[in-house]
Amino acid sequence: MYIFRLMVSKGKYKMKIFLILLLLVPAGLINAQKIGELAPEKPPEIFPQNIWGMDLMFGEGGFGLGTFYRRSFSLTTSGFIDISISETKDEREVDYVDIYGNTYTPNEVNRSFQVPVNIGLQYRMFAESLTENFRPYIVVGVGPTFIITDPYNHEFFNAIRYSKLHYGAGGYVGLGANIGVSKTSLIGLKFYYYYSHVFDEGIENLTNDFRKDFGQFFITLNLGIMY
Repeated sequence: MYIFRLMVSKGKYKMKIFLILLLLVPAGLINAQKIGELAPEKPPEIFPQNIWGMDLMFGEGGFGLGTFYRRSFSLTTSGFIDISISETKDEREVDYVDIYGNTYTPNEVNRSFQVPVNIGLQYRMFAESLTENFRPYIVVGVGPTFIITDPYNHEFFNAIRYSKLHYGAGGYVGLGANIGVSKTSLIGLKFYYYYSHVFDEGIENLTNDFRKDFGQFFITLNLGIMY
């Protein structure tokens, strides 16, 4: 009988502990939820408004260089101005190498280089959901384009004296991303397609073939300083 009472007593004791825990656990969860609700969200990183830098460009026509200035208007929107120079080629131009190691292009009349000056807008995407290490954006720019041509049958530097300047207009649209959280330096990549139209008779890259409209796809490495 004593053993039975002892077992009942122990059972009641365990039951009390179980009921206490049953009451405490939900209270703890509710309290934890309140703490989580009260915890402030991490504010977005604020980067310097001004960026000046250079572009290393790799396009269908060859290598190019550029420079840019960008100013932030808000967390997601920036304005910019950029200028660059790169070679532009007719898609039918084919380079050959002779037995002596010299490179030549059959039927080429003129080399041509485009110098666009663009103003535009850049919009940062997913600013609220992605980390600051990777800041993707879309970009669009428009402006005047200057095309410089020089005769192919002259050596590169000697041909400069025979250069001609053509005028046009163009623009580009693309995607890019700034990488890293540094507030003093910028590293980024941009992928874009540039299209331009020449106002005069056109550009004669190949014999008796004048181009007035042409475009190029570029991959650009952006390097800059923030201030």
